[in-house]
Amino acid sequence: MPIQFVIDSASDILPEEAARMGITVLPLTVTFGETTYRDSVDLSHREFFEKLAACRDLPTTSQLPPADFADCFEQLTAAGQDVVVITVSSRLSGTYQSATIAAADYPGRVFVVDSLSAAIGQRILLLRGLELAEEGLSAGQIAERLDEEKARIRVMAVIDTLEYLKKGGRISAATALAGTVLSMKPAIEICEGTVSMAGKARGSRQGNLLLRQLMDKYGGANLDEPYALVYSGLNDSHLQKFIAEQSDLWPEQENLPIHSLGCVIGTHVGPGAYGIAFFEK
Repeated sequence: MPIQFVIDSASDILPEEAARMGITVLPLTVTFGETTYRDSVDLSHREFFEKLAACRDLPTTSQLPPADFADCFEQLTAAGQDVVVITVSSRLSGTYQSATIAAADYPGRVFVVDSLSAAIGQRILLLRGLELAEEGLSAGQIAERLDEEKARIRVMAVIDTLEYLKKGGRISAATALAGTVLSMKPAIEICEGTVSMAGKARGSRQGNLLLRQLMDKYGGANLDEPYALVYSGLNDSHLQKFIAEQSDLWPEQENLPIHSLGCVIGTHVGPGAYGIAFFEK
């Protein structure tokens, strides 16, 4: 029976990418003031960061409701497809719970996987699922394998500015000011489904070294399995500097899987962040 993958837009998979992959992306919403947009549908990643730079207060993001999943599942199963759903971490959003509520009406047809990740971490779990589908596994078997293999996914990034962590109440204004004066670049990881601080460095060069050290802690990126690089904001200059300074990591630098960050994580890290997701060796 054909298998359809469904993922939410916290994965930052763009509509044109979804069309090429043959998957379904359900958009979360982001609200600036009194205006609500569908992530990557009504508001591109670039437009999001343009609005983020101009706004005084942080926007808010909303989880997908069960009804959105129910409508999707009804259409796909009626077309004879089994469904594998990969959601943003249940510890970051209620989207996973919404998907499981809707999936309860389709036993044996719809299988929900909590990625315990987001953004490029969620993306590479999907890519692994597509590989398993090519190998001929059933939807249930794919979901079971992804639940096992997601524990090997590592997601880490360096943040360029502390301003958005301050706005979101994650750090104090005094801490943000001190960090800005000292040019501190904090590093974050997604560990067991939540975002945690992984270290801090002074200046961009030390930030690049810190990211490399975090990668080395897990044995480095396994480039034989899905991996992805990410940047936030209007350009990828910080990421390109990291790639150039750590050139020994990449067998070739021309076709690296580079993607832009969207609203779900971008709201909290702001522009200028860059990072990587990979399966631990």
